[in-house]
Amino acid sequence: MDNDIIEKIVNAVISEINIKKTSAGASAVADNGAYHPVNIKKDKPVDITKDMPVSSVINVSTETNEQEHKASFDGTVDITSKEVKSIPLIENPADEDALRRMMSKTPARIGVGRSGPRLKTQTMLALRADHASARDAVFLDVDEKLLESLGLFSVKTKCNDKNEFLTRPDLGREFDPETEQEIKSKCVANPDVQIYLSDGLSSRAIEANAANILPALMEGLKNQGFSVGTPFFVKFGRVASMDHISELLGAKVTCVLIGERPGLGSGESMSAYIAYKATVGMPEANRTVVSNIYSGGISAVEAGAYISEVIAKIMQNQASGVNLKK
Repeated sequence: MDNDIIEKIVNAVISEINIKKTSAGASAVADNGAYHPVNIKKDKPVDITKDMPVSSVINVSTETNEQEHKASFDGTVDITSKEVKSIPLIENPADEDALRRMMSKTPARIGVGRSGPRLKTQTMLALRADHASARDAVFLDVDEKLLESLGLFSVKTKCNDKNEFLTRPDLGREFDPETEQEIKSKCVANPDVQIYLSDGLSSRAIEANAANILPALMEGLKNQGFSVGTPFFVKFGRVASMDHISELLGAKVTCVLIGERPGLGSGESMSAYIAYKATVGMPEANRTVVSNIYSGGISAVEAGAYISEVIAKIMQNQASGVNLKK
């Protein structure tokens, strides 16, 4: 389908949703603000290349319980929201309760139904919106104001821009000599634990979680009596950049809080990679990982407290990764 046609469908659907009252009653939003899934009519061909009211294109199912479809909105509905996605779009499911239970346990796109052999319009639009959000998470930069509010100075790897970062992972692990000197001059040497943040593959993960996870983690480590190095931010950073930082600062444990590759379920997931006396070229199996840190997984505050306990265990055993479990 051409992008122009898709854009016309999107604009038509959005225009119809913004109408709170219609004369014909064939609208995706009822007078009371209730949301209903929509289906494309199949009884006659429609020329969607022409501007026309969406009420002449869609047929609204009003058989479902309106109370279940209510959403709080100011004239629009966010089809990517958890509330809207939790509504089954399969017509007359054999066991609706079981379907709802399954949908509540996973962000996977189940229970979306179909229109003929194709996805329903609502599902397709949500998919495109989620894909756009994932791209934004990768390509946008972390807000400088956030880094300033957290008191973090910023350095970058050998990558000069986002495209080079994505195509040259090796450069995202290394620093120029000038940057290495800056890190050494601004950070405390030989700490028990060195923490830093990096955008990785999701700047949104940093913006969504950093303000909550960093204070919780720092406080947890200090309460356990560990000396904590100067936190900072690495732009265009890969996980293995922690190995260079460990050698530069002489930290016993290095921990990077980094944005993970976004999926179509969330673009805000962060992970913590932790290593005991990390060295350049060490096996990846020597890293301990705490993942799925975001609002739909482990909350940032809870993760900060948990990571401090993991680091305490690493310090006690003087090992990380698979060696920690031997």
